[in-house]
Amino acid sequence: MNDATEQPLDQNNTDEASGNGARWYVVHTYSGHENKVAAALKQKIGSEHLEDKIVEVLVPTQDKIEIKGGKKLTVKEKIFPGYILVKMVLDDNSWLAVRTIQGVTSFVGIGNKPTPISDTEVATIVRFAEAEQPTFKQVFTVSDTVKIVDGPFADFIGKVDSVDEERGKVKVLVSIFGRETPVELDFLQIQKI
Repeated sequence: MNDATEQPLDQNNTDEASGNGARWYVVHTYSGHENKVAAALKQKIGSEHLEDKIVEVLVPTQDKIEIKGGKKLTVKEKIFPGYILVKMVLDDNSWLAVRTIQGVTSFVGIGNKPTPISDTEVATIVRFAEAEQPTFKQVFTVSDTVKIVDGPFADFIGKVDSVDEERGKVKVLVSIFGRETPVELDFLQIQKI
């Protein structure tokens, strides 16, 4: 895939277009600016009355559980950092409206032409983003040295042997009486050294 930066002129590919001809396009943004770009685009749509041309703006995210300061926090993690999805009728005006938003670098496409993605691909992304159970944002990897901060093994030092991200559990090898013993702990019970 190449980033398309020139204006679109050819509108022949409408096999999956919805009733108004709107298709999904991928827009490349500065990493970390996805939400700002989406908000600015939504504001521009309203102020320039482009509702019939730019139908929907989507920043695909998924809930993850992150552990900070010994507490579980649910955070929205971007599935595709640096990209947003825009459902729009592509013409010179709508292209220019999106392309001139601060933080947008280009449309993604082949050559110099923005290339639409299928409704099926977008539906799959949305289903993935709405997965029923949030998972832990992995903060521990195998062989990390950790300190146990809670439970009967508090203040012991060990090495991570395995990580069960879905359950938020780790197996830590702890030296007890000169033998390495595996201990299953919750993410909240350990911290990296």
